[in-house]
Amino acid sequence: QVQLVESGGGSVQAGGSLRLSCAVSGYTSSTHCMAWYRQAPGKQREFVSHILSDSRTVYAGAVKGRFTISKDDAKNTLYLQMDSLKPEDTAMYYCASGRGLGSGCIYDYWGQGTQVTVSS
Repeated sequence: QVQLVESGGGSVQAGGSLRLSCAVSGYTSSTHCMAWYRQAPGKQREFVSHILSDSRTVYAGAVKGRFTISKDDAKNTLYLQMDSLKPEDTAMYYCASGRGLGSGCIYDYWGQGTQVTVSS
């Protein structure tokens, strides 16, 4: 059973930075994709970024150039460095792990989330 635990959320002013971490336990060899999603109040959960087992990355347009996803395989930890934060980045942030399917990913495991609040 894979377990994901996020940390690093908090409150910050616009223009500030935060680094989210996601500690992964029970990693399996079928894990090919790891991702960050977010969900703002009253909105659907949306994709933020993913990183594949070969370290290729993809970002949503809204965060490209401001957020950086990375992973430390030795520590079984996923990161999201968030710079130049904007009030619209306010959301609960979730990490997820899953399998590759075709050119995409299917996420089987999710963390409980960490809250990020950006004030103007």
